[in-house]
Order: sequence, then structure tokens, then C-alpha cells
Amino acid sequence: MAFETILFSITDGVARLTLNRPDRLNSFTVKMHQEVANALSELEATPNMRVLLLTGAGRGFCAGQDLADRAVAPGESVDLGDSVERFYNPLIRRLVALPFPVVCAVNGVAAGAGASIALAADIVIAAHSAKFIQSFANIGLIPDSGGTWVLPRLTGQARALGMALTGQPISAIQAADWGLIWEAVEDEAFGAKVEALVAQFAKAPTAGLAATKRMIRASWLHSLDEELDLQRDAMRALGRTSDYQEGVAAFTAKRPPHFQGR
Repeated sequence: MAFETILFSITDGVARLTLNRPDRLNSFTVKMHQEVANALSELEATPNMRVLLLTGAGRGFCAGQDLADRAVAPGESVDLGDSVERFYNPLIRRLVALPFPVVCAVNGVAAGAGASIALAADIVIAAHSAKFIQSFANIGLIPDSGGTWVLPRLTGQARALGMALTGQPISAIQAADWGLIWEAVEDEAFGAKVEALVAQFAKAPTAGLAATKRMIRASWLHSLDEELDLQRDAMRALGRTSDYQEGVAAFTAKRPPHFQGR
């Protein structure tokens, strides 16, 4: 499938999706949304997937919505809820639901919906030069694409409100210190670090990782007693997988495991 606004490939269970409008800081247009959706459909239909790497081309990750793509004349109004319902909400839901790890490599600025999309990934790793900006406050909006939900859960209410109400840029180092992302890496080592993480997941026991991400994300909805029962059920199912059998065999034989994934 040919794309104009993204780069997309799948090789040996590793998918790479690069937002590719560097002249506009990879901001989203309707066409980019459609192409990302098509790429995810191809990804979801491909068996034996192990990991998705999401990143941006050029000097930024994603500046959110390209406002020029939905320019509004003075005095006119626009239904932003329709845009959110048609494009951004399905994107976030699909990224979160993928049954394997999603790694987001934030190579530069992640602003507005771009920041929220990055934070929908399971592992967010950012270059030191990257910044996270909840820029909605500057145009009279709220942090959409899951922003108002994920920010207080990752950073706490005080920092979430500070980011959302002031629109102040947060450095990658500060984001890591706050628990907003997994890791901030020096720019010179960023690419190698990302590739090492992708390689790790490409050889990992995917079913177990899928269950882990699903349960952690859903744990906010459960009491401890409910979660204990869900853990029991997950362990029962995973204990019957070939990956668990291989993991134990490799541990016993003191050799590297060779997991088959899902």
C-alpha cells in the first residue's frame, strides 16, 4: 500500500510507522488520519506481530492537528467533536488495544494531540531535545485524544493541571522525572536505544506482554479482590502457552529463550 503522509513497513513481526510531514512538524490532516488508519488495519490483519515502533520524521514527533487543514473563516464555528470522534478517538483506542507492545520514539516536539498520541503508547522513549506541550490552552481547548485522562494518572493532578492550564513545554528529562514517559535519552544515543528496545520486544513472549499491558491499563477499574481473580485467570491461561514452557526450559538449561510470540 502506497502512502503519502506516513512511512510504514512490517518486517519479521516488527512494524514501523513514521509520521512523515516534516515540513509541518508531522501535524495531522484528514489524509494522514486515513493513512494511519489504513496502516493499522494492515497491522491488525498481519499474524505473528511482535512490536510497533511509532515515531516522526525530521525534527519533530507530531505537532497535533494541522490547523490549516480545517481552517475556519472569522465568525464561523466548526464541530471539533466530529473530528475527535471520527479520527482521534479511534486512533487512541486502536493503539491502546494492539495485542503487543507499542513503542513511541519521541524524536522532537510532541504538542497538542501529538503529545496525547505519544502517551497512548506502552513505552515512550524521548530524545533529550524533545519537548511535550499541552498546547490546547493556547487556543481555548481541552487536552483531547485521551489527554485529560492520561495526564493525571501519569503525573498526578497538580502537574497535570499545570501542564494543561499553562501550556508550558516540558523537557524530555523532566517528563521522565515526573513519570510521564519511560526514559529520556541523549540525542546521540537515542537511535541505538530505540532499536535495542524494539529488538528486545521482537524476541519477547508476546502473549504475556499483551496480557500485562491489557491488565495494567484496565486495573484502574478494579478492586484489589477483582484484580487478584483476574491475575489468577491470566496466569492459568499463560501457563499453558508454549512461550512459558520455553521460558522455563531455557532458564533450567541456562540458555537464551527462543519465544515464538502469539
